[in-house]
Amino acid sequence: MVNRLNSDAHVALAATTPRASFGAALVVTSLSTFVAMLAYSGPLGNAPALGRALGASPGAQTWILSSMSVGLAVSLLTAGSFADRNGRRRVFVAGAGVFTAGSVICAVATVPVVFVAGRLIEGVGAAGMIATGLGLVATVTKAPAQRSRSAAWWGTAMGLGIAGGPLLTGIFDLAGAWSTPYWLLAAAGAGIAVAARGLFPETAADRYRRPDLVGAVLLTAGLVALLVALVEARQSHLTAALVGTALAVCTLAGFVVSQLRGRFPMVDPPLFRRGDFVAANAAAVATGAGVIALMSFACTFLATAMGLTSLQAGAVLTLWSGSSAVSAVLVRGLAARVTGTAQLAVGLAVTGIGLLLLTGLEETATVGRLVPGLLVAGLATGVLNAGLARQAVATVPPERTALGTGITNTARYLAASIGVTVVSVLAASPKADTATQLAGWNHVAVLTGALTLAGAVSVPTLAARSSPRERNAS
Repeated sequence: MVNRLNSDAHVALAATTPRASFGAALVVTSLSTFVAMLAYSGPLGNAPALGRALGASPGAQTWILSSMSVGLAVSLLTAGSFADRNGRRRVFVAGAGVFTAGSVICAVATVPVVFVAGRLIEGVGAAGMIATGLGLVATVTKAPAQRSRSAAWWGTAMGLGIAGGPLLTGIFDLAGAWSTPYWLLAAAGAGIAVAARGLFPETAADRYRRPDLVGAVLLTAGLVALLVALVEARQSHLTAALVGTALAVCTLAGFVVSQLRGRFPMVDPPLFRRGDFVAANAAAVATGAGVIALMSFACTFLATAMGLTSLQAGAVLTLWSGSSAVSAVLVRGLAARVTGTAQLAVGLAVTGIGLLLLTGLEETATVGRLVPGLLVAGLATGVLNAGLARQAVATVPPERTALGTGITNTARYLAASIGVTVVSVLAASPKADTATQLAGWNHVAVLTGALTLAGAVSVPTLAARSSPRERNAS
């Protein structure tokens, strides 16, 4: 009965509110993802210079690189749940505003703690945009082809943003203007907020469900504790890491209990009985722990073991991220030919092969040795990103699309945070010689490739638990 009332409210709202054109809606949401990913990957392009400009210690530099992913991971699920219950446009516009504020703080920072705070705020704001963007586009289209195009362009925007971030910061760093990219990001965030407010209709608020404040507090506290533990572990601060881990276990266990017993849980437990939903999030975990973790470490490896500058390393990484952006557009017609589950499985399998092609480096190896693996992994990652965007919406009820996007991206970024920590620890060595660094890279390339291939096997197995109707729908 409640779902019917919600559906009726949504239809009534849609009938009285002017709709944005599909093209305009897609441009604004894709631009928001592109800008968020520019901010996310930017410090990879000038991390050493940024550390010098802010006087950052090695520990502070770790937080500079990790802080935005922390903000994203702890906010995505809460943002998605709140948006579905209180209006997606409201959360999207607020997210763009928060992102703008965070970018300004980064631009004016003169010490590491202020810059890290700005990056955390950027992550929270970006979560509001990422969790709601695809749901807002869904309000202005019903055609399956347009939904597939939305997922493809969303994946393209993600790839282009990741590719452009290190290049943008690296170029401005050459001119000694490291803060300029953050002013540009602030301007872009403000423009997106204004455009979205005048463009999108507000989605119907669910007046029959109270916000799950207890769940939100427990989840946020648990994820913050877990991510702090990971960052501290990367700095070999074992006591702080163990304390953070213990707090994370307790608070996340409390979150699970609150979701199982609460009257209005943030995450509907029945979703986890859908095989295709579980499969989509398993694919997100494999993506984060595999290709994103290795590529996040790649710039460091290229600079230390292969002697490239930060800008050169960012340009090499573009072979992966840029090709992923291209393939995400090219596969937009896949929805009419293959299921979302098949798209995820194939994307993971080929990505895994690409990662394995990156191993086997010897002391005489040049950057050219990495090109085939980067291109194969990049092209497949584009297929994968578009599939994740597609399934995040397709495997949840229409009124919960923001939650679906939030859960999938939380899984991806949380797994990426864990994965890059493991990769950094395994690849690091007290010896600075090239042979040791190459051996560490070879080991983590095999590890991440194997994890990705395991994800490719698990996706169809998990999806098989869905009913035939659910499998056809997704």
